[in-house]
Amino acid sequence: MKKLANSQATLTTATTTSTINQEERNRSVVKALYEAFNSQNDINIDPNLFACYLEWWFHGPPSHQHLKRLLTGSSPNDLSFPFNPLSIVAFESTVIAEGCDEDRSVSWVHAWTLGADGIITHVREYYNTSVTVTRLGRADVASQSVSSPEITSHSAYKCQSVWQSKLCDASVP
Repeated sequence: MKKLANSQATLTTATTTSTINQEERNRSVVKALYEAFNSQNDINIDPNLFACYLEWWFHGPPSHQHLKRLLTGSSPNDLSFPFNPLSIVAFESTVIAEGCDEDRSVSWVHAWTLGADGIITHVREYYNTSVTVTRLGRADVASQSVSSPEITSHSAYKCQSVWQSKLCDASVP
């Protein structure tokens, strides 16, 4: 039986290496998770990789809850759905993985959230859905010479797109 990506060693190495920043560490933890999912050996999920109460959201047909079956152990050795991410990107505490199963015409996106300690606290799972990740922040005010109280007393915010899925053509409402 193979421990899930030898997660304790991965976390220890990732947190003690000074050259790896938080995003790189989080990305490597999630990448190791997928490598373990796709190993040909039995999968035994190390509970130290996840928070005690993992928050999981799912958007898609109930028959596509493949990740849930792996994470809960209801079908721990069912490798019939391959999770081969085509891309894994990190934004601060969030890691986005996107992949597809062309044989079944299924695309998927997983959004993992990791705490400061490298423990997975949330996962959002989307199937056959276009996903856009945005960052909400204060807009840079180009003109600081405007001194109108109406303008200076209200904060201006902008919504910046930082990532968009590439494998699904249209969003499912």
